[in-house]
Amino acid sequence: MDVDRMANLGRHQRLCTICKHEQREEIDAAFVGWRSPEAIADEFGLADKRIIYRHAQAVGLMPKRQRNIRAALERIIEKADSVEVTGSSVVAAIQAYSKINAAGQWVDRSEQVNMNDLFDRMSGDELEAYASAGTLPRWFDVTAASPERAE
Repeated sequence: MDVDRMANLGRHQRLCTICKHEQREEIDAAFVGWRSPEAIADEFGLADKRIIYRHAQAVGLMPKRQRNIRAALERIIEKADSVEVTGSSVVAAIQAYSKINAAGQWVDRSEQVNMNDLFDRMSGDELEAYASAGTLPRWFDVTAASPERAE
């Protein structure tokens, strides 16, 4: 951290209502957990949401909040049965949630199946059944749909 940044942080801490607040840890946790800044201000008796954003920026809470995007999605998903939402918005939130890892990183999962490998696994009888009647072995569909189950 450079000297100017440390001086600005020191000044911030001396003047900041949140830094001096007896419930600072709870305020910080609520912000990182994607609680509404308006709700946080109301709950903890703060003047307005601008104070929260200024504090979060000064003490480095923004990157923590951004990495914790799963918490915001969890809040949306949990309210699916108690607020009027569309099915597509709930599905979209669930899909997004499933693609974000614990570090808050978006992970697109993709699976590839090499069909030649699956045919190479087939026994002579299975290959004959496929050639004559187009019948695949029972394990083929399961393995092709989910390659991590392949034996």
